Amino acid sequence: MTPTAVFPRFLRPLHILLLILLLSFAFGCASKAPKPLEGGPSTTPGKKRTRTSATQRPYVINGITYYPIPSAAGYNEQGIASWYGEPFHGRKTANGEIYNMYSDTAAHKTLPMDTILLVKNMENGRSTVVRINDRGPFVQERIIDLTYTKAKELGIVAKGTARVEIVAMGAQQQLEERELIAAAPGKSPAEVAIAKPPAEVAAAKPPPPKPPPLPDFDKGNFYVQVGAFIKVENARTLARAFAKRGRNVIIQQYPAAGMNLYRVMIFASTSLAKAKVYEKQLEAEGFRYALLLAR
Repeated sequence: MTPTAVFPRFLRPLHILLLILLLSFAFGCASKAPKPLEGGPSTTPGKKRTRTSATQRPYVINGITYYPIPSAAGYNEQGIASWYGEPFHGRKTANGEIYNMYSDTAAHKTLPMDTILLVKNMENGRSTVVRINDRGPFVQERIIDLTYTKAKELGIVAKGTARVEIVAMGAQQQLEERELIAAAPGKSPAEVAIAKPPAEVAAAKPPPPKPPPLPDFDKGNFYVQVGAFIKVENARTLARAFAKRGRNVIIQQYPAAGMNLYRVMIFASTSLAKAKVYEKQLEAEGFRYALLLAR
């Protein structure tokens, strides 16, 4: 006797339909696995998903790729400073803040956000302190864009530009400057310090320990990056060309925007001044993306 014989004849079509539906459901559940949520944790054992801050990823302006450096420790640079005002006032900066042309901030192409810099006008000796919160200036030879307020403190508003030296401040110096800025929004740290009576300053904060001597910013291991590639074979080709010149070459893997880049770094000098000369030499040879780095 067949299995369908036990059912009345008028129920057989209904029985067959129910059987087809049950089989379809069973095979459908067995063949499909739930998809992981987009942006959720990686399902690959032993791997951890890492994220890079958007302001630390390489970016392209006018055909030139800029690679933000991971740390400002010991950073020192000389070049041209400029300032930006009305057209950008009230717009968002690179780190998402609203640009205020009367604040204590500045723009730099590669320094980490929130780096505190001492900026000295080499033409008149004036100095000021700024915090990096934006990217720029994207003009050759210019190294920093100041707010109107900071440009006025340095005496460069009328002229528009001036030759300056910028030095990254140490952690203790950064903390003290941030405290002064927070104590009186809208005023520079120097103005706050001058406005406080000596007794009030002493009562508010115990004297800090004697700071260690400032490091020699001209000494270190300085490299010039001459290219960055998605394919490691291309990086090796360029590295071999410089090795034939007798230069020491490093290929460094660099995570950026969800991929790995391979950048070719040529040892320049243990002197920052000499390394800058070599950087200019490479730019003259056609390496327009040459970038000075410290390791």
